Amino acid sequence: MSVKLPPIQIAEDAARILRRMNPWWEGQPMAGVPQTRRHLVRLLHQRLAQGLAPIVMARGPRQVGKTTACLQVIQDLLSRGMAGQRILRVQWDDLPALHGTSQPLLHLAEWFEENVLGQTLNQAHQAGAHGLLFFDEVQFLPGWPVQLKLLVDTCRVPVLATGSSSLRLAAGEESLAGRATTQEVGVLSLTEIGRLTGRDLGEAFWPGNGLEPLAGQRFWEELREHGQRLGADRDRVFQQFSERGGYPLAHVHPGVDGPYVADQLNEMVVRKVLRQDLAGPGCDAALLEEVFRLVCRYAGSAPHPDLFAREATRSLQRAVSPAEALKHVQVLGDALLVRLIPALEMRARRTLPRAKLCLADHALRASWLQESVPLDPAALAANPHCTDMAGHLAESVVGAMLSTIGGLDVAHLPERPGEPEVDFILTIGAKRIPLEVKYQRRIDALRDTEGLRAFLEKRVNNAPFGLLVVQTDEARVADPRIVCLPLSSLLLLT
Repeated sequence: MSVKLPPIQIAEDAARILRRMNPWWEGQPMAGVPQTRRHLVRLLHQRLAQGLAPIVMARGPRQVGKTTACLQVIQDLLSRGMAGQRILRVQWDDLPALHGTSQPLLHLAEWFEENVLGQTLNQAHQAGAHGLLFFDEVQFLPGWPVQLKLLVDTCRVPVLATGSSSLRLAAGEESLAGRATTQEVGVLSLTEIGRLTGRDLGEAFWPGNGLEPLAGQRFWEELREHGQRLGADRDRVFQQFSERGGYPLAHVHPGVDGPYVADQLNEMVVRKVLRQDLAGPGCDAALLEEVFRLVCRYAGSAPHPDLFAREATRSLQRAVSPAEALKHVQVLGDALLVRLIPALEMRARRTLPRAKLCLADHALRASWLQESVPLDPAALAANPHCTDMAGHLAESVVGAMLSTIGGLDVAHLPERPGEPEVDFILTIGAKRIPLEVKYQRRIDALRDTEGLRAFLEKRVNNAPFGLLVVQTDEARVADPRIVCLPLSSLLLLT
C-alpha cells in the first residue's frame, strides 16, 4: 500500500517568478531573444543530443552569452514541437525565495512534476516525452552538487546548467564524476563578431568535435590559408575586436561610443564580480581590486607573486604577503575574469606557482585601467610606443582563447638554464605543440624562433611542429616545421 505524500508547496512569490521565467508553460512568447546565435548554441544541442552524461555544464565568465544561448536552445526545442510544460528553467541568482529550503533544487523539481509536468520525470521519460531542466548560475545555490547528483541518479532527465565560477563548478564536477560534461565558454570569436556586425566569416574553422585535427601541421596551415581567403573581411572584424574586445554587449550596440561600453563592462562584469560574487569572508575587497588592476597591468606575462605583493603593499600602504597576493589572483581565476595558464611540469616544485595571466578579454584591461592598446596592425603602426604591451596582450588573447577548448591541456614553459621560454605548450595525446607569440611587423627568422626550435629539437618533447603567432599574413620563416599564423586568423579557430 503506497503512502500518499502531501503536495509540494512553494511561496506564492516564488511561483510567480517561476512562471515569469517560464512563459512557455502558458504558451506565451519569450521576451527579446536575439536572433544572432553563438556557436555555443549548436554545441549545447550536440551535447544534449549525444547524451554522454545527464548533465551538461556551460562554464564561462559573466555576460558572455550563456543565458542567451540557453534561451535560444529552448526556443529551438519549442519550435520543433516540444511541449512547453516539459521544460523548466531556473535563474538561481534571481530566485532567493527558494534558497531557504533545505534542498531547494530537489524541492523545485518535485513542484515542477506536480504543478506543471503533471507526472513524474521518470513517467514522462517512459512515455517518450522526457522533461528538460535548465539551471542558470547554479553555483549560487548552496549544496547544488549533492542535490543535482541525487536528481539525475533518481530521474531520467537531461540537465543543462550554467555557471560563472570555476572553483564552485569544479567542485561540483568532482561530486558529479561521470554524470557531467563541461562546455567552456569564452568571449565572442571573430566569426561571431562578424555575424553580429554584418560581415559573415562563416562557421568556426574547428567545429569542436575532437582534438585530433589540432595535432596535425596541415590543419594549422589550412587555417592560415582560410584566413587569407577571408582577407579584408577578416581584417575589418579583427579591427573591431581590437577596438571593442569580445564581449557581446560591445557589438550588439555598435553605435555606442567606446567609453560608454567600457563603463558598462566595468559595471556589469568587473564590479559585479569583485563586489558581489566574490564578496565575503576571507576575501579582502580592497586587495582584490588592487590585484585585478595588477593582473590587467601584467596580462600576458607570468609575474612572481613577490612582485604583486610589493606593488600591492605600496598601493594599499599595508603589508601584503606573496601568499596573500597569490590567493587573490586565484580568486580572480575562479571567477573566470582571468585564465591562469600553469607552468609545464612545475607542479612538484616547492615554490609559489607562476601562472601566466590571460584576461578573459583585453577590453577588461582597457575599461579598468582606462588605457587603450591596439592589436590591429594598422592602428599599432600608428602607435609604435604600444608595441611591447600589444605583444603581451596578444599572448593574453591567445591564452584565453586556448583555455576555452575543452580537453586541451595548455601550459607555458618558463625559461630554464640552457632552455628558452615558450609562450604556450599544447598537449594533445602524446604530442606537444609549442606556440610562440611574436606580435611585431618584422620577424627575425633565428632570434624569434629560438624557443620553438629548441623545443622541437628536444626529442623527449615529441613535438612534430610549432606555431608562430604574428601580426600579418606576410610574416614567414623558412623552417618547414614552423607555421606562421596571424592572430586574426588564429581567432577564426573557435
